[in-house]
Amino acid sequence: MKDKVRHIADRVSTALRSSRGKDVLTYLMFVAVAFVFWVLMSLDTEVQRDFEVPMEVTEVPDSVTLIGQLPPTLAVSVKGKDSQLLRFMWGKMSPVKFKWADNASDGNMKLPGARLDSRLREYFGTGVEIVSCRPDSLRIPYTTQPGVKVKLLVQADIHPNLQYIVSGAPYANVDSVTLYSVNGIPHSLKVVSTEPIVKSDLKDTTRYEVKVKPIAGVRIIPDKVTVTVPVEPLIARKRMAVIEAQGVPEGKNLVTFPSKVEVSYLVPMSAYNDEYPLKAFVEYNDVKKPGNKIPVTLSMLPSIYHSVSFSPESVEYIIEDAQ
Repeated sequence: MKDKVRHIADRVSTALRSSRGKDVLTYLMFVAVAFVFWVLMSLDTEVQRDFEVPMEVTEVPDSVTLIGQLPPTLAVSVKGKDSQLLRFMWGKMSPVKFKWADNASDGNMKLPGARLDSRLREYFGTGVEIVSCRPDSLRIPYTTQPGVKVKLLVQADIHPNLQYIVSGAPYANVDSVTLYSVNGIPHSLKVVSTEPIVKSDLKDTTRYEVKVKPIAGVRIIPDKVTVTVPVEPLIARKRMAVIEAQGVPEGKNLVTFPSKVEVSYLVPMSAYNDEYPLKAFVEYNDVKKPGNKIPVTLSMLPSIYHSVSFSPESVEYIIEDAQ
């Protein structure tokens, strides 16, 4: 390996010492110098660029709750030389900060356009012109009153795939949220709900991040929740049910052939090993109907049983005198 590297190095050295190699080196040197001059000229050119500047309010008292939401960023358009803006074009931008005490009064957090413009000029530095800022001003009410906790209702319209079932009501990671308002919370407001979730063809338990339905003039914390929709497959199962005769007069016995029916159904996987009472019945009054068979009916079935069928649906019988 060393010999091969040494051989390649010798060939490169020989090529560079040749007249053609020297010409190539000279050409590459001029290209590098031209590139440096081009970069320097580009950095000295005045351009207009757009930035999403993160914003942050510092030193907010623990007792204060903003009723409106601060925008996470300011859309700022600036004009300046590339050399002045270069540090903002690479990596993560640091937030522009506003002190709470300097901007809060009379129940409102206020950032007028002149204050935003002044702070952004400090942020970008002298020589950079602030062309525009969106939003151009901010006014967000706040309250120092404690919040009111209310129940959270999940609104969902869920349809699983065939052979699957929603095995329980969709639920959020919190069962209540806290409401804040400048003017107080109405006593009649006891429940808030999520935005509707409409999903179909689900084959597995799924989680969704859902917004809580907003209320005008009210801050809801949290305003987003994680809703879990429990879904599981349906498993086929079979059981035998003994046939019992009902309404048989005293002194008589009604005997069926066969004495049991096979019941087939689908059940959620989690309940596959659960046993629920399962009975089959025939009615003595049906004996009077024409034919030599009597229909079979099943007892009331648990709601978790699906697509229930049984065989046979009618059975032969004989009536005997009781001994």
